[in-house]
Amino acid sequence: MKKFRAFSLLASCLFASAALLRGAETPTITISKSDKIAIAIGTVSGADGAQVAKILQNDLAMSGYFNLVPAASANFNVGAISNGGSLAGNVTDRAGKVVLSKSFNGSERGKVHAYVDEIVETLTGSKGISNSKIAFVATRTGHKEIYLADADGAGVHQITNDGTISVGPKLSPDGSHLVYTGYKSGYADVYQIDLGSGARDRIIKFPGTNTGATYSPNGRELAVIVSKDGNPELYTTSAGGGGAHRLTHTPGVESSPTWSPSGDEIIYSSDERGAPQLFRISAGGGTGRPINTGHGYNTEPDWSPDGKKVAFTVRDGGSFTIAILDLGSGNVHSVASGEGPAWGADSRHLIFADGVSLILLDAQTGQKTTLVSGLGKISEPTWSR
Repeated sequence: MKKFRAFSLLASCLFASAALLRGAETPTITISKSDKIAIAIGTVSGADGAQVAKILQNDLAMSGYFNLVPAASANFNVGAISNGGSLAGNVTDRAGKVVLSKSFNGSERGKVHAYVDEIVETLTGSKGISNSKIAFVATRTGHKEIYLADADGAGVHQITNDGTISVGPKLSPDGSHLVYTGYKSGYADVYQIDLGSGARDRIIKFPGTNTGATYSPNGRELAVIVSKDGNPELYTTSAGGGGAHRLTHTPGVESSPTWSPSGDEIIYSSDERGAPQLFRISAGGGTGRPINTGHGYNTEPDWSPDGKKVAFTVRDGGSFTIAILDLGSGNVHSVASGEGPAWGADSRHLIFADGVSLILLDAQTGQKTTLVSGLGKISEPTWSR
């Protein structure tokens, strides 16, 4: 995640790259670290303009980068013409110069989410989170089943109906596929769902348990925990489940692998030294190196897309807390009560579960927003990037 510098700087530096690409003149706005960008939602016309304006407002606020203000006070004005499956977006600066002009196609919500992500990247240089998907486990039916939703919690729908235990969902980076651990066969196997077609395949079914599958950053590999050799160990496979390669050889139980953004390393949890601790290993294999977190019980790590941080679950006494490790400094700080953190594409926002709700956390400001609730016990969120 890119942060504003402590000193004031000209937005011409911040926006130069995006403006050159779009052939627009560079606006001059002074921004300091504590500021959010003042932005107004102007004219949003078309058949579904009113609903589009509401989604725009919510998405821009959720990003954490903007203050929504009246047009007279705004540095930028956001407009759109939206009809059916198309949206023409237009962003101007205070002088009326165009800084973004682009068309988007898709569902009513999808086209707006894509537009907001383009606004975020143009005005801040950071990747947006609006046009991404989240998935999680909930017990509404009396069984653990997997649900899918937009990043703002809208459009929740159940995607498994196994009537048994479905856990450990992980979305592919592009949000097109999902892997999870299911017990339909009577054993813990890894299934993959094509979210476009709904097709499902049992892709990892070694004797024993097969759990914790998660996609590599390029979506072409999986890290997974397999016990076919007698002990739950960390393996990598292709995205289709083939070519299993064992990475760890420990007396403990490995779990919860997460890839570095480059795909060169994996962080995982292991109890080889007693209580679960975090370890770091080359994706090609070798010896896992312990990570000092200052906590005695650490699980469910998730590596941020910018490579700088790892969020994980800590248990102190009988309670669970979300903590963030800065890989550069080694500093660790707790940010919320809950479990199962998952980073968004901006490396700024996390989602996690507090038992009955799915929570969005802005790790920069500490602001929390409830995305989903009322589905029984909620756990194990995942986020596309």
